[in-house]
Order: sequence, then C-alpha cells, then structure tokens
Amino acid sequence: MDIKNSIAFVTGANRGLGLAFAQELLARGAAKVYAGMRNTDGVDIPGIVPVKLDVTDTDSVTRAAASCPDVTLLVNNAGIARILESTLDGGVIDMAREIFETNFYGVIRVSQAFAPILKRNGGGAVVNVLSDATWFSRPFLSAYSASKSAAWSYTNALRIELRGQGTLVQGLHISFMDTDMTAGFDMAKTSPRVVAQRSLDGLAQGREEITADDFTASVKASLGGAEPVYLNPPEIA
Repeated sequence: MDIKNSIAFVTGANRGLGLAFAQELLARGAAKVYAGMRNTDGVDIPGIVPVKLDVTDTDSVTRAAASCPDVTLLVNNAGIARILESTLDGGVIDMAREIFETNFYGVIRVSQAFAPILKRNGGGAVVNVLSDATWFSRPFLSAYSASKSAAWSYTNALRIELRGQGTLVQGLHISFMDTDMTAGFDMAKTSPRVVAQRSLDGLAQGREEITADDFTASVKASLGGAEPVYLNPPEIA
C-alpha cells in the first residue's frame, strides 16, 4: 500500500504508539489522519483531526465511521493492560472482561464499521496492533495475553475474508515499548516511532505480519521448535 495521499484512522491516537503512527503517517505524506480518542477536548496536534471514539461502545464506533467516509487505512491500536498478582487472582475474570472489551471486541467493532468504507475506497489496509504476548503469556499479564491471542486469531480470519475486497490486513506484533503503559518497568523497550515505521514499511511491501523487535521475532521463531519460549521463558522478558 502507498502511504502517500492515504487517509488514515488511528484508534487510541492521543499518545504512545497511536500518536507515533499518526505522526509517522503525516511524515510519509498521508493526506489526512483521523485520531480516534475518548476525549477530544483541548486536543490540538498539528495535522491530526481528532474524532471522539470509545471502542467499547458500538454507537460511538458507528458515529465515528460515519463521520470519516474517506478512510483508506485503519490502524486498530487502542488497547489496555492490567497487572495481576497471579493467574489465580480472584479478580482475573472481571479484569479479563474489561480488557477484552477494548483489546478484542473493540477491534471487531471498529473493523466491522470501517471494512465497508475501505472497500468503497478501493480496498486499502488494516493494521491490528498485537503483541509478543500473543504467543508468550507472562503470569502477571495473563488476561492481557489472552486478549491479544484472541485478537490475533480474529486478525487471521479477517485477513482471509478481506482479501476478497482488496484490503491488506497486517498483524503487528511488538514486545515492550517506551510508553506510559510500561513506565516503571526496568526492561528493554522499543521506541513507538520505530514500531510505527516498521509497520508502515511493511505495508509498503505488502507484508501481512510484522514482528517489530528482536525479542518478538525470537518468540515467533521458537514456536515450531522443541523448546518454544512459552514453555521455557527467559528469566527476564
């Protein structure tokens, strides 16, 4: 897909990876970038059109899509994570429900709303932001990991279906990034702007799956071996 002159809609675009996507799209010549966010009050980011959006609310998603009929590229970035004391934590079910509303059902709602728009505008592309947690579930992120595994499965099915309308669907897998979500964690982190660049480079090359950092690539590469990372995780990951 050619990013230049594209018209993009990025969910969760007020900060972190979503904002990095919006800025990188503009730097590559996108004609317009809509920034979906829950609260648009006081938002003034040069070149970005803020759009009120709550991916957990079907009516909100429907209104946002109706107001942006020219979109050719959708980036499903909005996501949340919660830390658990244990996989046996008494609150894990309620926490999982909350996470799934954004990370899984949110992706479905937004994809359903924008897929017909992409079709009318020539096909375009969808980027679904996933994770190394798709394949490697850390106990303290077990509910988050389950949501990303579910979103990966949906992404793979969506890709098959939308090929028929000329829409490329990319799954973007990434480990820890240097964002507000990982503040306070002492670990290797990748710049959100670098992740956005690698994803968009992949779109330009027609690539349907991107592993945006070395650790994520090593996790995926291990899946077919005798010692996959999810069975024998490193001490710090």
